[in-house]
Amino acid sequence: MAIDKKGSQGIQADQSAASVDSGNIDEVINLAENPQALIDDDFTEEVLELDDNKYDSFDTTNASHYNESDIQVLEGLEAVRKRPGMYIGDTGPRGLHHLIYEIVANSVDEALAGRCDLIDVTVNPDHSVTVIDNGSGIPVGIHPKMGIPTVEVVHTILHAGGKFGGGAYSVSGGLHGVGASVVNALSEWMEVFVCRDNRKYKIRFERGATVQQLAEVGTCTSNGTTTIFKPDHKIFGEFEYDFNIMLTRYREMAFLNPEITIKLNDHRVDPPVEKVLHYEGGIISFVEYLNKHKEPLHKQPIYIASRNGDCYVEVAIQYNDSYAENVYSYANNIATIEGGTHMTGFKTALTKVINDYARKYGMLKANDKNLQGEDVREGLGAIISVKLPEPQFEGQTKTKLGNAEIRPLVESVINDKLAAYLEETPSIARMIIDKCLSASRARDAARKARDMTRRKNVLESNALPGKLADCQEKDPTFCEVFIVEGDSAGGSAKNGRERKYQAILPLWGKMLNVEKARIDKVYDNEKLLPIVLALGAGIGADFDLARLRYHKVILMADADVDGSHIRTLLLTFFFRHMKPLVEAGHVFIACPPLYRVYEGNTSFYAYTDRDVEEIKEKTGWKEPKIQRYKGLGEMSAEQLWDTTMNPETRKLLRVGMEDAQTADETFTLLMGDKVEPRKEFIQINAKFARADV
Repeated sequence: MAIDKKGSQGIQADQSAASVDSGNIDEVINLAENPQALIDDDFTEEVLELDDNKYDSFDTTNASHYNESDIQVLEGLEAVRKRPGMYIGDTGPRGLHHLIYEIVANSVDEALAGRCDLIDVTVNPDHSVTVIDNGSGIPVGIHPKMGIPTVEVVHTILHAGGKFGGGAYSVSGGLHGVGASVVNALSEWMEVFVCRDNRKYKIRFERGATVQQLAEVGTCTSNGTTTIFKPDHKIFGEFEYDFNIMLTRYREMAFLNPEITIKLNDHRVDPPVEKVLHYEGGIISFVEYLNKHKEPLHKQPIYIASRNGDCYVEVAIQYNDSYAENVYSYANNIATIEGGTHMTGFKTALTKVINDYARKYGMLKANDKNLQGEDVREGLGAIISVKLPEPQFEGQTKTKLGNAEIRPLVESVINDKLAAYLEETPSIARMIIDKCLSASRARDAARKARDMTRRKNVLESNALPGKLADCQEKDPTFCEVFIVEGDSAGGSAKNGRERKYQAILPLWGKMLNVEKARIDKVYDNEKLLPIVLALGAGIGADFDLARLRYHKVILMADADVDGSHIRTLLLTFFFRHMKPLVEAGHVFIACPPLYRVYEGNTSFYAYTDRDVEEIKEKTGWKEPKIQRYKGLGEMSAEQLWDTTMNPETRKLLRVGMEDAQTADETFTLLMGDKVEPRKEFIQINAKFARADV
């Protein structure tokens, strides 16, 4: 299942609470020392009432409370170590992998400049990382302004780099000059080897400080840079690189740059894993890869490319028979996951071209409304890649492109070349238009179904599903809803819950597989509509996270095949029609135990067979009684509370979306029409299945 880290990196589940015997309180509830104090009826805040007489209690003259010595000046890279999240997003898995990405991005910029075609990335047994490229090598001469070797300037001074001008890089992804220096600051140690002009140099840093000055250490026959670094455990704690995440990220990089080869190596395992990523087809191969588990409407992707001065626009388009839209944009190899002007230009032009063609050839009649953007993008797989000399990104994480000049350029290219393509290939054009018209009819049907539902005072009223046992607390921050498989388990959950902040929504039977259905079918589905109503945030384009009634949406199903299937169906529904819910980290999976191990009145709960053996060792029991739970309904209300619902003892897995492309691929593979890829996936990943998920 996609929630297993080893099975897929697209949708991941992270533990938000420790194992049952840890006594930890989970993430949302630990906002207070006593989780129930936030919602107890008799809980009151101490309020300080201020009047004229009470101002005297505040000392407004004591300068020692705030003086010059309180202003700290962080020198060098201290600021990075003090606030790492400002530079790499966070100090979790995403930030950890971002360190590698920053170094590799520098090598890719060398490739964009035409000086590099091979990048080798290795995760070493000691969890350090080695990145080697055959570029020109970082300059080693004395910097004219700083008076130290340039390679040291690059790694120890923020906002120092070769991408601010000077002609070394006409196009690059690194504009802030903080990449290598930030990685250095957040590493326990870093060693950099530079080969230039047949000479090999070495410099070493520890936690951002130079500990071994640059020195010539030998000779070499080719130029290039080798960077070896180990992330600092003081910053990242006990960390573990996910090779699958790396594979996804650098496969993407290889697609976007067909001239380079990226080698990925994992030397933490025996035998080592080695992957060679090289795609001569570029983004054409990228789109084909996106659609590999789908049925394309046209075999050959539509490829459009144009250069205007220093700006380069490249687009690949291929429609498939699914109902999902998968359009990804990049600027100078940076994934702009929030889009930007290039994405806006593409979407605007695509909608216009499709409508113009449909009207020209009578596929849209005079009285017909224009196709909307969501109609023309149903079943669309597309890559938009732009390269430009001065990209304006939002912040160091670079998630959105802001260059105003790129929008009309992309619009013009798509308007001209896509229109010409449709004229030249009328059979493909008709298939695409038919797909868009079908999507438009389904959208109208969905709107009518939604309007009908609203007229019945459901979606736009306070009406809630009849089976929902709501909680008393009204602040969604402290509320959680358990979506429970089956009425029997739902009954136990209702009786065992903490009514003040826990709601229960029982489901019965298997719901619609939304991977194979359009949105209009969702509104007619009696299994899914109660979920939409209970959460209160809408669905699809109408989804509004601010209206969400519970900040923890917890899926609680049996630990068997049917339970796993139901969880997958629900996760597919959330991913396709309530994606912000997943992105914001509001979806969780409950982990009920498989066994109760007991002797007399003493009992323990176990999630795996290994847990059972550990309980035996811990207690010294030789032949304890073991109860195997076949389903949630077998537990009493008290047992269900103790093991699965009590914030102080339960185990929850948070569902997160590390990579949207891989998540889409996984859901298509697991829930789509093609059987063989799914069978192969199960065979490969069966060994990673976990009993507690």
